[in-house]
Amino acid sequence: MSSILGSLLRAVEQRLPWRRIKADEAVELLHEPDLLGLGRLAAERRRQIVPGPQVTFVVDRNINFTNICTSGCAFCAFFRPPGHPEGYVLSTEEVLEKARETAELGGTGLMLQGGLHPGLGITYYEDLFCSLKSALPLDLHSLSPPEIAYIAGVDGLETREVLRRLQAAGLDSLPGGGAEILVDRVRSRIAPRKVEADGWLRIMREAHELGMRTTATMMFGSVESHADRVEHMLRVRDLQDETAGFRAFIPWSFQPGHTSLEPQVEPATVLDYLRTLAVARLFLDNVTNIQASWVTQGLKIGQVSLHFGANDLGSTMIEENVVAATGLRTRTNTAELVRVIEGAGFVPVQRRNDYTVVRKFDRAT
Repeated sequence: MSSILGSLLRAVEQRLPWRRIKADEAVELLHEPDLLGLGRLAAERRRQIVPGPQVTFVVDRNINFTNICTSGCAFCAFFRPPGHPEGYVLSTEEVLEKARETAELGGTGLMLQGGLHPGLGITYYEDLFCSLKSALPLDLHSLSPPEIAYIAGVDGLETREVLRRLQAAGLDSLPGGGAEILVDRVRSRIAPRKVEADGWLRIMREAHELGMRTTATMMFGSVESHADRVEHMLRVRDLQDETAGFRAFIPWSFQPGHTSLEPQVEPATVLDYLRTLAVARLFLDNVTNIQASWVTQGLKIGQVSLHFGANDLGSTMIEENVVAATGLRTRTNTAELVRVIEGAGFVPVQRRNDYTVVRKFDRAT
């Protein structure tokens, strides 16, 4: 056990006020040999920040309305360049049909994300969101900072204006996609055509200033260092100190299958995932919800994650295409998530994207 972990555990056991972890200490914790001790500390912090036995999840659908993308990220197996015979754009009626099916399955939200399509301007998204909102009472937790930046570029608008117009059309909240690692040296290798780290953070700040809540993600296990992971989390923590606009943080491990990085990268191990998740809980002391990535790690490790600081299991993923394109296909449903959460010793709670409760699954009732 490292000295930093030992001192933090003693402070927690003695009920001392939590002290904010420094960046160099977080890097040390990412090398912590005592994984169970780290998990125990993260679980205790989770209980302090999110008291009670509840673990939440949402029933929603990830609709990838187009795979045509000019970005060409090295980590992506989903995209097709403009003009590719496998490229597609879903029609509004096709999206509406998927939305209706989501509602029939008890879903409360949609996450619409796609490629950076050069032919789709803001009116496409305004019309699509208005059509969805007029048809169904679903939360639209959709797009991402790179998509917002790209739409702004297509139409010659400021990103704040894009956010304002999409919010008026029905956009409820913004996912944290496209963050990858918020270090431009890393981004230049894996996503050189996407908005830079400062741009991602600026768009999130603008969304928060407009009253739009968002999430933050971190894709790790590609070409970044442990210090890069901590720099990413530090930038999220600093913006959260400023705006308090992030509802949740979702670290997920890069899946190299069928990507151009596959020959260069070994997938992150389960131990690396759990260690990174625990450090996220400890370092991000101002973000309430830490989400386990069962989509990349599987439901068994998702269950273990609940004892390493996570208090949320994300989505049932009625549909998911981006991770599936790497060859990793995972599916679940409400009953299975309830079983997994109860098996870990917690009380399952279905939520909406804003974390309001839809249903509590209590055996006593």
